Amino acid sequence: MGRIDKENYYLDIAETVLERSTCLRRCYGAIIVKNDEIVATGYNGAPRGRKNCGDLGYCAREEMNIPSGERYELCRSVHAEANAIISAARSAIIGGTLYLAGRDAKTRELLSDATSCSMCRRLIINAGIARVVIRRTRTEFAVVHVDRDWVEEDESLPPQARREK
Repeated sequence: MGRIDKENYYLDIAETVLERSTCLRRCYGAIIVKNDEIVATGYNGAPRGRKNCGDLGYCAREEMNIPSGERYELCRSVHAEANAIISAARSAIIGGTLYLAGRDAKTRELLSDATSCSMCRRLIINAGIARVVIRRTRTEFAVVHVDRDWVEEDESLPPQARREK
């Protein structure tokens, strides 16, 4: 049996972290690693002291039939990436890597399309994180180079402005 590569090792840990998620739709776990050391972890769930969707027994966005990826302002959760970032000093994560894993809360299947929302992307950029590694399957992952993929390719601009840039 071969030794697991570092990317999947850290993704396995992010996947374990997502087990703490309280979301009824999608469970995410994130860890931030710098210099081969875990600096912070985070999972999606309600802010400290507030009831989470699991305790309430419903998801407001699901009750309103809001598609995944839309109207995050109606969600009770703080995202996994945000929770990991706010748990660490900026100086400890500049140049680091954020590992992200997601599962469907109902089926428990890995999310092959997992990614950070636009708000979390902004937090990741401002935190100085250099790379984001996102689990796709048990052994496959995507690597985002934050400067090139999320700073230069600014999805918050309208398509015309992106072409002119």
